[in-house]
Amino acid sequence: MVDRLERLTDLVLVLLRDERPKPLREIAAEVPGYPAEGEARRQAFERDKRTLRAGGVEITASPIDGPEQVGYLIRPDDFYLPDLDLTPDEQAALNLAVAGVHLGDPSGRDALWRLGLPASAGVRPFADLAALPALPVLYDAVRHRATVTFDYRGDRRHVAPALLRFRGGWWYMVGFDLDKEASRTFRVDRMDGEATVGEPGSAVVPDSFDPAAAHPEETWRMGEEEAVSVDVLVDAGLAPLVVAEVGQSTVRQRRDDGAVVVRLEVTNVAMLRSWVLELGEHAEVLGPESVRGAMVSWLEATAAGTTERAVD
Repeated sequence: MVDRLERLTDLVLVLLRDERPKPLREIAAEVPGYPAEGEARRQAFERDKRTLRAGGVEITASPIDGPEQVGYLIRPDDFYLPDLDLTPDEQAALNLAVAGVHLGDPSGRDALWRLGLPASAGVRPFADLAALPALPVLYDAVRHRATVTFDYRGDRRHVAPALLRFRGGWWYMVGFDLDKEASRTFRVDRMDGEATVGEPGSAVVPDSFDPAAAHPEETWRMGEEEAVSVDVLVDAGLAPLVVAEVGQSTVRQRRDDGAVVVRLEVTNVAMLRSWVLELGEHAEVLGPESVRGAMVSWLEATAAGTTERAVD
């Protein structure tokens, strides 16, 4: 299931990424978590707009061609504050001052977040985003369609970035690895050293590269492990929501009681485990035995109090 914070974060990124207004249909296709269609989707989007506006993020509506006639975007000038060129000590002092003075008005804390400084205790959950040195660099690379170079797991990587996503508490970048000539997903906090950006427009990729296909919304496909097909049983209570999330094409069986079995292509078993646990008693991993056995062993160890938090 998609956390509301993740959906709001994705919505901001999608509306900032391009300088053209997007219709709601296109927004819903890129931002996971919205109802499939109809008035429910419109109402969810309007609620998200109100939440963002309350946090100081203004979404602009503009007329567009097409059946929806209205598109939405976040203008960079409305979102970003000017760079203050603060030193690290000055950033820390500003962070401390904002955290230490509470007058009931969150605008100071919102400004701190929008400056890209580390969030401190007491900041509202919506503004509590991870402060990663590479993140603004990667955003600029995506925005300007420029190549980015960085160290990752001991290798120097040269990538044409396509998308940034926030999932399960982590930031990910998907792009086309120019050396390996294949799509890849990278966890931003695992990038070593300083990321450098090439010239605007330098991120040239093959015509066959489809960022939407290369970057599945599912967290369990955010990894570089060998893909394995995993069957998950979801009971009738959550079956419609899960099918809406993972797609009709994943359904392998519909049972008489309304439950479904979905088959997921998994390259990150740890993230699949987190997703299944979020569904609680409503979901069960059926197979293969290697994945089911690992899940059972982890749950047994957790129940016995012997599991240490895994480091992904």
